[in-house]
Amino acid sequence: MPLPHAFKADPHDHQLCVDEAIEVATRICAERGMRFTKIRERVLTLVWSGHQPIGAYAILKALQSEYPRAAPPTVYRALDFLIEIGLIHRIESMNAFVGCTHPDERHAGQFLICKNCGAAAELDDPQINDAVQRTAGALGFLAQRQMIEVTGLCPDCRPAATG
Repeated sequence: MPLPHAFKADPHDHQLCVDEAIEVATRICAERGMRFTKIRERVLTLVWSGHQPIGAYAILKALQSEYPRAAPPTVYRALDFLIEIGLIHRIESMNAFVGCTHPDERHAGQFLICKNCGAAAELDDPQINDAVQRTAGALGFLAQRQMIEVTGLCPDCRPAATG
């Protein structure tokens, strides 16, 4: 499995991540007959502005520099829309949001979260999903939604913790 961008030692042009997210969002909305408003676009850009999950109030603060009348419901409506169409995920343990690296595919949320720097990497390992579904089924449980969050240390923070 390739190393997620959030944990790559080599710097990459993060603007390409943002541009690709906007391009995919524009296409998905057009295909589904949905409106990709300027505020939704700006919220998606803010979510993709880094590999660290970002909270709604940090998004609101950044949004208010361009839209002074923006209020929490504005942000939450945009976030709900972006989650609904699969463009972002909510990291529940952090009450924060991160861009989805597989927006065109239905998949369960699996995240590695660095407890030191806050970087989050999305995994999409069907074997993990299958194991959860299989074990839940064996227990008579119907798993309908899955979000797995694993905390630890990313490759950049790991040497500092052991050295």
